Amino acid sequence: MPRALLSVGMNSSLVRLFPPDPSSGSAPGLDPYIRDPYVGDPYIGDPFIEDPFSAIAAEHRAPPAGRPWVLTNMVASLDGAISIDGRSGKLGGAADAIVFGALRAICDVVVVGAATATAEAYRAPKPIGEQQSRRAERGQARRPRLAIVSGSLSFPLDLPALLEAGRTDPDRTDQDRVAPVLVFTGSAAPTARLEALAEVAEVVVSPSESVHPGWLLTELAARSLRIALLEGGPTLNGQFLAADLIDEWNLTISPLLAGGTSGRAVSGGANQTPVGFELDRVWTGGGLLFGRWTRPSIDTGTTT
Repeated sequence: MPRALLSVGMNSSLVRLFPPDPSSGSAPGLDPYIRDPYVGDPYIGDPFIEDPFSAIAAEHRAPPAGRPWVLTNMVASLDGAISIDGRSGKLGGAADAIVFGALRAICDVVVVGAATATAEAYRAPKPIGEQQSRRAERGQARRPRLAIVSGSLSFPLDLPALLEAGRTDPDRTDQDRVAPVLVFTGSAAPTARLEALAEVAEVVVSPSESVHPGWLLTELAARSLRIALLEGGPTLNGQFLAADLIDEWNLTISPLLAGGTSGRAVSGGANQTPVGFELDRVWTGGGLLFGRWTRPSIDTGTTT
């Protein structure tokens, strides 16, 4: 890695996620969550982030009036592919799993399209280790909720997240019970599917045939959910972009050229006007790059 890349822009730096530890090749203090041969590679004098969970939690995310703050988290190859064989996991790695977990640890709700939830076999979000107690200290529920967006409601009823609703970890108390999945759908949704899903989820029906992102965010705010993590897929991302309702874009860049026919992180109409963002930070770890961009009008100073 060229030293020149250690300074990127006026307010951003390319820093390592973990302090190098060449003797073990792993990230001190983060085992068993990460074991990666790239972590601990050279440049011992470079700046590093020892605790990405705390660093991400300290970033500014003040919800706009009447709706949650909306951030994304996507991964892409060097040539822009967002999946390999239909799944995003092959593009990431151990370091990516840490950042993924850190972003989930600060949100109140994970919002995902039904196709993505099905393809990735979504489970109920569960912050690892002490992150649940840190959330409680910040006044958040110990677990983020999961919200699935679907017009047809054709996703399987045995999706792991739906089966986990209402369960309690064996060594936990009732306060750790998994909240029902939120399912947002339009007024044209099939009645039979609505009735079946109502048995295993909290179904919220839009007054219109489609689920507009603005209405969805209003419903989340009404449930005191202040930070919404948008995890795709591309169509849902495109709808939020078209509505100008993305405050923060997080992108992991994988050191792979994937080729193939995978789509981009955002898909939508041909007449979409480009929306400008500003680079806030760049990290590196496990051979990947982790970038955070925010809207120019948003102050990204750390919280106090």
